[in-house]
Amino acid sequence: MTLSEVADYLRVTQKTIYRLLEQGRIPAIKVGRQWRFIRVAVDRWLATNANSVIAQVLVIDDEEVIRDLIQETLEERGHHVRCVSNAHDGLELVKSNSFDLVLLDLKMPGMDGAELLHEIKAINPKLPVIIITGYPESEIMARALKEGPFTIMNKPFSESDIINCVDTFLKITQSNN
Repeated sequence: MTLSEVADYLRVTQKTIYRLLEQGRIPAIKVGRQWRFIRVAVDRWLATNANSVIAQVLVIDDEEVIRDLIQETLEERGHHVRCVSNAHDGLELVKSNSFDLVLLDLKMPGMDGAELLHEIKAINPKLPVIIITGYPESEIMARALKEGPFTIMNKPFSESDIINCVDTFLKITQSNN
């Protein structure tokens, strides 16, 4: 896989992959001036520590079905999950708790996900966020992108999509510590 392909596969930015390469934390081969990745080696690398990381996760989504799916999926893997249905409650929890990761719906009534992301970053600029959206090409997404890096999980998604996204994200953030 190329650098671009591995970034898409891991659902992170190319900048994150470059940082992992600089730290020697992701398996890769340099061919000429370009990096190449072997999918099996990347999968093995992810499996090494991803499952051992237990995280405090906050889910902010106005759809109960989505909250329940994410909560059940992550709790089965040992994570501690708090769920809220609106931006106000989510913001209060970010202010009063320490989370390892936030899964944030982009389109919600009242304060949308882009506004909430701005508020979250003002409170804790280093708090990792995964944006959940069915509208990746929207004006709201354009505003969210101005707030800095985050991962995107497109709707509709499955349990395996949730697991892969969160495990990948946790593996990468653990590698950076």
